[in-house]
Amino acid sequence: MKTLHKLAALPALLLAFGSAGVTSDEPARWGETPPVKGQSADLSNAPRVTVDKPVELIPLYMRDKRIHGLKPFQQLVDSAPAGSELKVPPGIYAGPVKIDKPLIVDGGGQVIIDGGDKGTVFAIEANGVTLKNLAITGSGESHDSDDACLNVRGHHNLIENIDIQDCLFGIDLKQSNKTTLRGNHIRSKPFDLGVRGDSLRLWYSNDNLIENNRITDSRDTVAWYSHRNTFRGNVSKRSRYSIHFMFANDNIVENNQFYDNAVGIYFMYMEGGAARNNLVSHATGATGMALGFKEASNIDLENNEVIYCAVGVGSDLSPYQPDTTIRFKGNRFAYNGVAVKIIGAFGNNTFHDNVFEGNLSDLELSGRVESERNVWRGNYFDIYEGFDRNNDGIGDNAHENYIYADQIWMEVPEARFFMASPVMELLNFLERLAPFSSPNLQLKDDAPRFHRPERLAIGSVS
Repeated sequence: MKTLHKLAALPALLLAFGSAGVTSDEPARWGETPPVKGQSADLSNAPRVTVDKPVELIPLYMRDKRIHGLKPFQQLVDSAPAGSELKVPPGIYAGPVKIDKPLIVDGGGQVIIDGGDKGTVFAIEANGVTLKNLAITGSGESHDSDDACLNVRGHHNLIENIDIQDCLFGIDLKQSNKTTLRGNHIRSKPFDLGVRGDSLRLWYSNDNLIENNRITDSRDTVAWYSHRNTFRGNVSKRSRYSIHFMFANDNIVENNQFYDNAVGIYFMYMEGGAARNNLVSHATGATGMALGFKEASNIDLENNEVIYCAVGVGSDLSPYQPDTTIRFKGNRFAYNGVAVKIIGAFGNNTFHDNVFEGNLSDLELSGRVESERNVWRGNYFDIYEGFDRNNDGIGDNAHENYIYADQIWMEVPEARFFMASPVMELLNFLERLAPFSSPNLQLKDDAPRFHRPERLAIGSVS
């Protein structure tokens, strides 16, 4: 009987399979493979449906009693005509607030909206909204409901000069395109680092400008499935990830200052884009890393300052796509534990005109990396052992970096603690003097710079 039921259901299954797999109503010709829906579709431009749950604004009476006597800000929003400008009288107002129409809201720098420590404080669900010159505080503490100070779901909005503090998530963009976040100051709740909310979060949000914001004591700034965004002139400190990209292509990170964070900029499953003219400093600790790559491809790193980090560049299986490169040009790696650490067998990184000085180690290759697959040319190394007899600025001999006693702490991470100790220095000297085995070549620069090039200061650590 079970077999008969299965046979009876077979035509329906075949019909369903055929209707899902063939793009045309016409039958495929004999010997041809039926075309499959989406076979040549550009998914990055495909229209999206609203798949995220709507934000739930908890009513005022359920929020902390301290705000029950305050005037609800929602009354001002409701009374303002669509497309008008609402100049808010100075004072402290109660949340929650929802804007679902085009509106300009200007707090004049003298307005505070308090969410009463429950849920999300302010939600924008319209296009063409401007929100500026006010403070938002007091979100809830739930990660399940993404409690935030500001939740943005419309397009072409402007969020400017907003002071955000005591909030789990700061500004949360969900399927929001061509929005500008400018001049905002964001601080999280005083929780342990891992359970703070994200300062800025972009989720399926494209073509946005994040400019001149200041982020302190938060968790991460993240961009997931979000393309062609620009992060410019921002300052982030004492957080975890300055910026974390994941499945986010063609993003630009320029003229930012990131310091005292665990990780600077992390490119994860990302293709295209660039990071240039940034300062990343003091990314220390067990996870300290200035520029991280995980199966990323086709990215430009230009004129960045990477200073006093545990690892300057941490590259894992990157570039990932065949026939692509990751290009490092004109960067300065100074006083780091390891300036460049490459894991995996792919290679295809190019290093041109960079400065390496004061690092405990300029390069560490791990795994089955083939040194000749990475291209080095025109870089300055403060450990270069050579001359420039014709005064052309280029060393007479190639700069070669071999592994000697360094192999000890590369294979035994616990030994890294003793890297600069007299014992390790002695072992390294003896190994160079009379190596017991052939050392491995890490890099070779055929045209190293003899003089350190002058550089313009990008920023200062304060």
